[in-house]
Amino acid sequence: MDYRELMQTGEYEFLRTNEHLGNRIILLGLGGSHAYGTYNEGSDIDLRGAALSRQSDLIGLTKFEQYEDHNTDTVIYSFNKLVRLLLECNPNTCELLGLDEDQYLLKTPLGQELLDHTELFLTKRAVKSFGGYAGAQLRRLQNAIARDTMTQTERERHILDSVKNSLDDFNRRYKTFPNGKIRLYIDDAVNPDLDSEIFIDASYTHLPLRDYEGMWAVMNHVVRDYDKIGKRNRKKDSNHLNKHAMHLIRLFMMAIDVLERGEIRTNRKDDLGLLLKIRTGGFQKADGTFQAEFYEIVSDYEKKLEEAAARSMLPDEPDMKQVGDFVEYVNLRSIQGGF
Repeated sequence: MDYRELMQTGEYEFLRTNEHLGNRIILLGLGGSHAYGTYNEGSDIDLRGAALSRQSDLIGLTKFEQYEDHNTDTVIYSFNKLVRLLLECNPNTCELLGLDEDQYLLKTPLGQELLDHTELFLTKRAVKSFGGYAGAQLRRLQNAIARDTMTQTERERHILDSVKNSLDDFNRRYKTFPNGKIRLYIDDAVNPDLDSEIFIDASYTHLPLRDYEGMWAVMNHVVRDYDKIGKRNRKKDSNHLNKHAMHLIRLFMMAIDVLERGEIRTNRKDDLGLLLKIRTGGFQKADGTFQAEFYEIVSDYEKKLEEAAARSMLPDEPDMKQVGDFVEYVNLRSIQGGF
């Protein structure tokens, strides 16, 4: 497929006409399955990119974080937001720095400089970021299978464990913080229609509203998970489950590359045999569950990730002085129009 020709169609006119994009885009490339090499005939084409902020966004009253076009599955981040995500080794944005040359559809000199500075963002934070995303994929996979194949009692126990994981993470983050403390926990229900339910103990003062909004979003997510207990969701089709399983392994592969090789390899062309076998149902049984061999592969990659983290020569944290200097350099170029 000629992706560059596709970009010239009316569907992608926003790339040229939006006030935040146009000649401010410094990097644009493939995302999703077309970036990984795991696409099939029905796969959507995703684009990911970075754009320079305007002067008013940097030192004025306007703000630009990212532009999304849902019709074309395109996401373009402001340079500053992209850097913040890269500092956390966010897998969805790290992928943009590890494409093959022919997978970049637009790359300016500043875009190339960003790629040349990839090592600034490669740290052992990748263990938690990629590992966390992989863990989330595994829980989605297990939850979907549990809701569709287990007995009601088994299903409730399994989903409850998943909810408790969310509660543990929330309590770890907010047990004590500068403005007070919050605790979420499960106890015997007050609601007569439930056996147990989630409760909250909260005490805080002078809490910024935006911080509360973020905390509420997490709590709302936990409640939605909890409300799924005992309810049978729409059955996930096999393709959906197999994609979850494939991405789980792909995330492990990418994390190990970062830790062992100090590089991001988004196109998994050397691993397509295993990844496509997973995606096409090669490890799924007739009842929708997965063969023991698949979970052995998962365990093997978990062990490889742990070993790679122990051996890795990457720094624990990024050098914020170097990152800060680079960000200032790029933003100054943006303000001066030298891009």
